[in-house]
Order: sequence, then C-alpha cells, then structure tokens
Amino acid sequence: MKKIVLILSLVGVLSACNKFLDMTPRDSISDKVMWSNTESAEYAVNSIYSYAYDIYASWPSTVGMTESFTDMFKYGSYVNFAFCLIPSQVAYGGTNLTNSFVDVYLGAWTPLYKAIKNTNEAIFYLKELGTGLPEADKTRLQAELRLMRGWLYFELMKRYKEVIIYDEDLSKIAVEKELSSEAEGWDFVWKDLEFAKDNLPEKAAARGRLNKDMALALITRSMLYAKEYQRVIDAADALSATYSLMPSYADAFTKSVTEGNTETILQYSFSYSDGLTHEFDFYYAPGGDYKLVGQQGGGYGTPTQEMVESYEKADGSGFPDWSPWHGSTGTVAEPPYEQLEPRFQATILYNGATWKDRKIEPFVGGTDGWCQWNKDAQPEGRTTTGYYLRKFVDESHDLTVRSESTQHFVLLRYGEVLLNKAEACYRNNDFPGANAAVKEIRNRVGLPYTDKSGDALWAAIRQERRVELAFEDLWYWDLRRWGDAGKDYPVGLNNYQVHGLKIETTSVEGQYQYTYVSVDDKDRNFPSKMYRFPIPDSELNSNPLVNQYPEWN
Repeated sequence: MKKIVLILSLVGVLSACNKFLDMTPRDSISDKVMWSNTESAEYAVNSIYSYAYDIYASWPSTVGMTESFTDMFKYGSYVNFAFCLIPSQVAYGGTNLTNSFVDVYLGAWTPLYKAIKNTNEAIFYLKELGTGLPEADKTRLQAELRLMRGWLYFELMKRYKEVIIYDEDLSKIAVEKELSSEAEGWDFVWKDLEFAKDNLPEKAAARGRLNKDMALALITRSMLYAKEYQRVIDAADALSATYSLMPSYADAFTKSVTEGNTETILQYSFSYSDGLTHEFDFYYAPGGDYKLVGQQGGGYGTPTQEMVESYEKADGSGFPDWSPWHGSTGTVAEPPYEQLEPRFQATILYNGATWKDRKIEPFVGGTDGWCQWNKDAQPEGRTTTGYYLRKFVDESHDLTVRSESTQHFVLLRYGEVLLNKAEACYRNNDFPGANAAVKEIRNRVGLPYTDKSGDALWAAIRQERRVELAFEDLWYWDLRRWGDAGKDYPVGLNNYQVHGLKIETTSVEGQYQYTYVSVDDKDRNFPSKMYRFPIPDSELNSNPLVNQYPEWN
C-alpha cells in the first residue's frame, strides 16, 4: 500500500451507537471538493484504509495477543494491567468474565461501529457527490470501501454473531434498530467482499491500492465462519496463479513485498522518517536486547512449553519425547531444540539460540534472565517460560539508534489461504483437495506427508494451522469457530495449565538444569458464553430494540 495510507489519522471512538447519526467533522476541505476528482477522492478513501492496522493490532483484544488465552503464550507480569496479569484472568475465566470486563478488554463493538459509520459516510458521499468522477474510478473506489466494510463487519460477526447492519443509506440510520440474524450478517459480509472481488483491479493494475486479490483472501477467511466452503475454495483457487509460498518460512514475514515476497497478499508498512512506528519489539523482544544498552523492555509475553512441543522433528520422524523434561526434579539433558523443524526455529527463541550476534540467555542470572511467575511481579524483560518470541520481532532493530519499531506486518498471506482451502475441502468431503493443500504447506519446510481421510485428515489440518499460523491472531478464534474452545484440553481450553522451563546454570561449564514449571495460578477455563461477546451497556441503554444475548443475562 502507498505510504499515504499510514499517514492519515482518525478521530476518537464513539461512546455508543446512538451517535451513529453524527457526521464526521471536515474542516479543512468541503465534501463537495473532496469527492470532485479522483485524486482527492482517493485521499478520502485512504483514511478508511488505516482501519486495517486497527483490525490487526488494536481490535483482536486490548490486552495483548489472543494466543495468551490459549496454551501458546503467556504474559509474565503479575501486575493487574493489560499485557500483564489481565490476559491470564481472561484465560482463567470464572467470575472474571463479567459483561463489563469482557466488553472493556475483548469487545470491539464501539470502535468497529465507528469505523463502519465513517466507511458508510464515505460510500454515501462518493455516490452523491462523486458525479464528476470517471465511472470506472467511482466503481473502483466503491469497491475499495466495500472491501473495508466487509472486513469490519467480519470482525463484528466473529465476535458477536448477531449484529446491527447499517449500510450507506444514511436516511435509514436510526437509534432504535434490531439485531440481524447470523445468516443475514454473513450474507452482508459476502455481498461486500463479492462486490470488491468483482470490481477491484488486478494486483498489477492497482497502483499499490486495494486489489482483487485482497478481497479473495478475505473471502477465504470470512467464509469459513459462514460455512460457505465452496466460496472459500473458489477464492483460494483464484489466488493460486498469482501467489506461492516463499521457499523459506522465515522469509514469509521478514521480507516485504518490495523485496519480492511472493506469499504476502496484504502487508502494513511503517516508516521511521515519517513518524510511522509501533512498539512490538518493546513488548516482545528478548529482554537482553534492552539490558545490553542500559534500557528496560521486552519479554512481556513469551511462548509456552506447550507451544514448543507442538513442533515435529525436522527429519520427519515425528515428535520428540519430551517426558525427560517434565519431571519435578529437573534434568541436565539438553532439550531437542536443534532437531525441530524450520517453523520452530523461525518462531521461537530458546536457550542458546543465535540472535543479534549473541546467544539467548533465558536462564537465572543470564543476560535475558528468568523470573518466577507470580513471585516476581514485574519481570522487567525476563522470561517466565524460558523462551522468547522470534516471529515478527525485528532482529535488525538497533536500540542504540531508536527505540521505535518499523518492521512491516503481514495481514494476509497465501499460507493461510492454503490452510483455509484445506479446511473447506475437508468440510466438503474433498479429501484429495485438502491433502494437496496440507502437503504444499509441509513441503515448504521439508516435512513428509501421507494422504489421509476422516479424523486423521482433520487432525493434520488442525496441526498445520497451529504451527504454520502461530501468533498470527487466528488460533483462539479458530477454537471458538470450531466449537472446541469449551472442551477439555488438549482439544479445547478447559482444565489445564501452561508451563515453561526454569533454566539454571550448574557447576559444569556450559551445562544447564531444566525444570518443568507451571506458569499459571489455577486451571484455565472457557465458559460457553464466551463463544460470543456481550453487547455493551451503551448500546443496550440507547437502543430499546436490542436485548442482551441470553447467555450474558
């Protein structure tokens, strides 16, 4: 996307949907002038583009990575803040999960409806005031806006299932409006994305703007939720001629589109010189990166031992036997990290891993350090699990030059599209199609695959989604979407704790003691009401036609 997409800023969040009729202030240029020519109209549409980053970084949850609600990830601080204790409280469930708590920390009703309001206004003004635009440009811009609106409604639907539908007909907006059915909601998402697919240009002709392929990729994601599996398959097939997996799994995230990334369908870019930065490294880089330059940061959240044990051996001989590292007394045996497949090496930093021309030291007293969950309230960059996140963290980030991060983020990629297709084929009883997609994913990292059917095929698809798409904000939503989240672990998110390895030096140089430790206070719990989030009180208080979902009363 063009850099201008990231420069534009947005106004504050609506307090409730009864503000939906308020028009966005425009005090620098009139609406009539803004929509009078293609250049200024594109500039107006660019402001809607910036919601793509909010969808990725702000609205998955306001407390951190949603993987922390699963067995993948753990925030190590015991302080009762976001990115600290609160994600664990979400995972523990129980009395923590009140209507207000879930709305504040997980809900996105209010900001999503504000974004939808602004998008609908843009479509309205484009239609009403864009009479002088070339018809092709007018149709293309409407398709860009409808792609964004379809994406925004998808984010609402996956959280709430029954939502209020507003379109660009501003005359029909009312404070009192009923919820749609779930089927109506998914149909609305489909029609917007279908319009975008049919009216956006091909990638080569899009000039860096939204294109047809992005709509197709979103169709493969959203229509899994809608259980419209043939639509998923058709969209994935349409992308297969243009995109391919990068030869290296790590390159799928570290290389940008301009560097020849053949897998990325949509990325969000940053620029330090333009003041367009983020703080991902501050939260997730190894703590030693900061300690070595006299700063404090990193290590807020770290991968769990359960996630590490999800990876197969690189030689294709199956999973290592981790039982020697599960004993209560510990072992000096070196964990089989070097034996694990490439996706592990590209995703997780472990004791002795090479990083920024040094070795990671997540042991007691090491450069990166270790802290005990719930005893050391503020880890200050130390890990509670014995690991750090590597995927998405910028190894080239020089903290002596700047503290801000500028690495791009991949929002849509072909690897996900293939796994979306695999699942859709499985649901349609097209086992050959599902096997072919899974095989393509595994071939990239050198893992063998034998065609499967039935439960064995589903287990293979589930495994590949877990490790291939790890930390891409999909696993928690997948478990909800499949109806598995409320089941007992390891299928679901009930009745288990997550673990790490406490690592200590011994009297023998270069030798370490590894002790299996829980990094939870209690068993985790996913109550069935969490299959959808509660409607916020602000909406209930202003709209008498909407009642709270029964499970939240």
